[in-house]
Amino acid sequence: MTQDEGMAIPRGTAGTGPLLVVAAAVVRDGRLLVVSKKAAPEIFYLPGGKPDRAEGPVEALVRELDEELGVRPLEPRLLAEVEALAALEGVPMRLTVFQAGISREPRPAAELADLRWITGDEPDVRLAPAVRDQVLPLLRRKGLIVRGGCRT
Repeated sequence: MTQDEGMAIPRGTAGTGPLLVVAAAVVRDGRLLVVSKKAAPEIFYLPGGKPDRAEGPVEALVRELDEELGVRPLEPRLLAEVEALAALEGVPMRLTVFQAGISREPRPAAELADLRWITGDEPDVRLAPAVRDQVLPLLRRKGLIVRGGCRT
């Protein structure tokens, strides 16, 4: 196992292939929910984690959001499959991102250090490269997040 998006995740079968991670892009009032882990509190990621054996992506998402934030994803729908280098290890990973609402106000639990609602313009928030370079631009292209946090 290794780490990415702040979570321990298995490699593909027999230790080959990219790291596998599922995560939620939760947007509210033009801001994206990001979390940091106690192991790397300076880096913010999408909430989520690794699928357990025989667990599908949505099942893993439901379990991880409950464990990390005490919430259920509402109407999760596939947003993107992101291929990137893992933020901490610099190894290939495949991040399955679901756009979803959440059932209640999130509260950091388990291994989380912090959570924030961001536009991506905050100078004091260091985002994982997959979030910064791929997910955030995609959400901006869809008009879900705009620079400065003001939606038109």
